Amino acid sequence: MTAAPHYDLQHIQHTYGSRDVLRIPALRVEPGEILGIVGPSGAGKSTLLRLLALLEQPTQGTATLHLDNQAVTAESATMGQRRQVVMVFQRPALLRRSVRANIAYGLRVRGERDHREPINAVLKQVALDHLATADAHTLSGGEAQRVALARALVLQPRVLLLDEPTANLDPYNVRLIESLVQQHHAGGSSTVILVTHNIFQAQRLATRVALLLDGELVEAAPASDFFQSPTDSRTAAFISGDLVY
Repeated sequence: MTAAPHYDLQHIQHTYGSRDVLRIPALRVEPGEILGIVGPSGAGKSTLLRLLALLEQPTQGTATLHLDNQAVTAESATMGQRRQVVMVFQRPALLRRSVRANIAYGLRVRGERDHREPINAVLKQVALDHLATADAHTLSGGEAQRVALARALVLQPRVLLLDEPTANLDPYNVRLIESLVQQHHAGGSSTVILVTHNIFQAQRLATRVALLLDGELVEAAPASDFFQSPTDSRTAAFISGDLVY
């Protein structure tokens, strides 16, 4: 018997007004994989991530998340189910509080009061323990993004969604955040979906890669096949940098 995918998207079409922004005949996301979603700006990557985060219902088709043998959609998901999916945005929205308070926020909302040890652990993991009491709004861009990632990791999500997590960051922060994603995935309890325009980042992190162009899913394949032997000429052109868009 074939195991159910973590996500199963079928006949997806998503529009904003009269603008058709996403067309995906079918896409599966398997439990425990890192799916890298690549493509140029405006390709529909962030829109797809919002559907996977259950923030929006597709205009047509079904986007189903399987949790504990239950099929969940944006319309049917309970609060408890939604909390198992955590998204880190490209531009982190931090509270005007300390770094520690920002990381603790999600745990406090969930009523988990005994959270000193997990917060201390994640602060050390993201190399921000020396800034635990600092005002989050005094941090650099890379430090702020690490706070946002720490705030997600401390919740131990079943699904971690990352929207351009290292855009415009310096090489040190890029390496650190990529290492944190790899460490989290190595724990084996979470599926990671990474949106990036950086094909080298997708090559470093993803176990499988999907290409979006103009809202269309062009190709989805294991990372080695995607980069070494793509089946679609547009994928090959995108990887080589020859695709004009």
